[in-house]
Formats: sequence, C-alpha cells, structure tokens
Amino acid sequence: MHIVVCIKQVPDSAQIRVHPVTNTIMRQGVPTIINPYDLFAVEEALRLRDTHGGEVTVLTMGPPSAEDSLRRVLSFGVDRAVLLTDRFFAGSDTLATTYALATAIKKIGETFGAPDIVFTGKQTIDGDTAQVGPGIAKRLDLRQLTYISKIDSVDTDAKEIVVERRSEAGVQVLKSQLPVLVAMLEGTNDLRRGTLEEAIAAARAEVVRWSAADAGIEDMQKCGLRGSPTIVKKVFAPSARSEKAAFIETEDQVPAEALIDEIFKRQPALEDDLAALASGY
Repeated sequence: MHIVVCIKQVPDSAQIRVHPVTNTIMRQGVPTIINPYDLFAVEEALRLRDTHGGEVTVLTMGPPSAEDSLRRVLSFGVDRAVLLTDRFFAGSDTLATTYALATAIKKIGETFGAPDIVFTGKQTIDGDTAQVGPGIAKRLDLRQLTYISKIDSVDTDAKEIVVERRSEAGVQVLKSQLPVLVAMLEGTNDLRRGTLEEAIAAARAEVVRWSAADAGIEDMQKCGLRGSPTIVKKVFAPSARSEKAAFIETEDQVPAEALIDEIFKRQPALEDDLAALASGY
C-alpha cells in the first residue's frame, strides 16, 4: 500500500504579521512550523503502514527552507519526502495550490507507485480555508472523506476503508472504495517520537526536489499569482464584543429544566437552533 501525505510549512500563528498593502501574510522573518493538523495525518499514515505494510511519501510545496519540515517527518519514520519548490509557485491561492499538488501526486504515482490513500489535515492555520484537500480530490477524481476523526479499518484485498466522520449532527460511519483522499481532524491520535536511528537517517536522507517542470506542470499560467483568482480585500481583527457574559443566580439544587428555561428566555434564538440541529436540518 502506498500512502501520500500532503503537509505545509506555515508561519507560527503566534507571530504572524499581515502586509498593510497587499493584505497577504508576511512570511519573512517569521518562525515556521509544520501545520499542526497535518501532523495527525502523518501519524495516521504511519499507523496504517505499520499495520498493512507499504510506503509513506510526504509531499510539500514551498520554498527551499520547507525541507526542514520534511526532514522532521522523515525522523518519524516516513519512507520518502518530496519538496515541490519553484519561484512560479509564489503567491498561490488554494486553486493554484491544488493544481500544483495534484500534478505532483500524479508524478509521484508514476515514479513510486499509485497512491491508495492521500492524506491531508483538515485545514491549515494560515489560510483556514479547508479547500486544498477537497480541491486535490476533485482534480485527481478521488473520493473524498473529510473531517475524519477515526479510521476503523482498511481492507487492502477488497480495497475498502471504513472511517468515522464528525459532523454537526453527530458521527457518521462511512465505507468507501480505495483510492481516497482523507482529511484528518485534530486530536485524532498521538504523534510518535522518532528513534535516534531514524533522526540520524533523516538528517542524511535525500529529499526529492522537483521544480514545476520536474513535476510535469505544463501550464505555468495556472501557478502562483497568475493562476490565483482569489483577491484578499481586507484583513482585520474582529472587534471585541460589547456585551458581557451573564451570571445566573439560582438557589441550591435548582431543577435543570428551570435553568434551561432561563437560558432560553435570555437567548430566544438558541432553542430554535438546537431544535433544528437535533432534527438534522
């Protein structure tokens, strides 16, 4: 079984700055980390490989410095790391990003074997769009399983996967044929610590570097700013709420029904929202 995991090196959200003119994130001089949601996808991929055999290939698109993130996941025991880096990718929005990543995944399939599962995190902490995973699935014509909280089983003979998907109405248990794209939720597993031997091997490992041409990207007009129709109009911090939290004073051992009635009295729309949620609409 071959598993591909897409990760992203992102600015540390605690130190993010926004350009006052372009409204884009200023990445220069800001420490970077692996997108936290992607780490859960990496761990899940490694667990499946440990159980069913095969290989895990991790792919990222970014500047040459993104190699540091790839070496970190190599230290966890990942089999292969691919860095898609080219100046043509600068300024990519989610549409251009999915085009580049989907093309690179096709190249990975041709070079190292077609992937049975493509993993992503549910979203990134810099863009928060949650569009890249579904966009890759659409371009590669993969079934997509999003907001996955648990992988129950994978049958490599029948080419089937059973997962648990978290939704507003509860938890859905879904079965799908492979190949699929799986977008993992946060908190779904505990990330392993690599061994000393794996850390040494990661430092010495060769990271596969592909330019746009190496990855087989033919239409450069679909990459970077040229291929990005998204325009950021304004970036701002939300204003603080003027109202303060209400404190409900009650006697000891007040009935729960009375307390709920008091809450609904103060928030009349809440009752309708909860009723709609319970009915599945």
